[in-house]
Amino acid sequence: MLAIIGGSGLTRLSTLAVARREVVRTPYGEPSSALVFGQIAGRDVVFLARHGYGHTIPPHRVNYRANLWALKKSGVASILAVASVGAIAAEYEVGDLVLPHQLIDYTSGRENTFFDGGDRQVVHVDFTRPYTEQLRERCVAAARLTGIPVHDGGVYAAVCGPRLETAAEIDRLARDGATVVGMTGMPETVLARELGVAYATIAVVVNHAAGRGDSALAISMESIVGVLETAMDEVRLLIDQVLKEAS
Repeated sequence: MLAIIGGSGLTRLSTLAVARREVVRTPYGEPSSALVFGQIAGRDVVFLARHGYGHTIPPHRVNYRANLWALKKSGVASILAVASVGAIAAEYEVGDLVLPHQLIDYTSGRENTFFDGGDRQVVHVDFTRPYTEQLRERCVAAARLTGIPVHDGGVYAAVCGPRLETAAEIDRLARDGATVVGMTGMPETVLARELGVAYATIAVVVNHAAGRGDSALAISMESIVGVLETAMDEVRLLIDQVLKEAS
């Protein structure tokens, strides 16, 4: 079963035929929201709103372990995660969709593993390629079929938030090789790897990063809202096509 984790702007899937909602209890506390089970294109799907349905949970307070554990317990084998990002690379425009192939983790203070030691054996997972290539390729193929332009590949810089970055910080991320910046990419990605769940991110460029493009002096939060409304329509179409191709 495929899970969709919705980020900013994606609190529902209009084509999801809802069958039931379920609150899943986990050893790690409460997930961000109830899991919504249903079907798209005849395929079983579960949806989880990362920030809660009222968008009340900031990125550094998301209970990533509870979210991923609940999805795995519910029979999820793969996850498409939707995330809003700022564009660092010059070739990205506001409204673009990016399918990153690499990430750099700048977060701190988050519960970032299921293997905390204690009475459990320490496990070191391979994270050379953080995103599942087969799932990424399914998204690329679906984009071609629907005519939705996507950037095939990118380097996601995961930062703590909830504040946005300084221009100097973005310059540093660029020197490190990052092409987009967001606040929810980690530890979500590595937790999926620890659970053996395939994982890919659909990153939505909602603004130029600080000091770049039309964000040279400041980032307009009002314009981000408008971008999300339009871009999420493409995200929904892309997800629908991914599921149709799997039917």
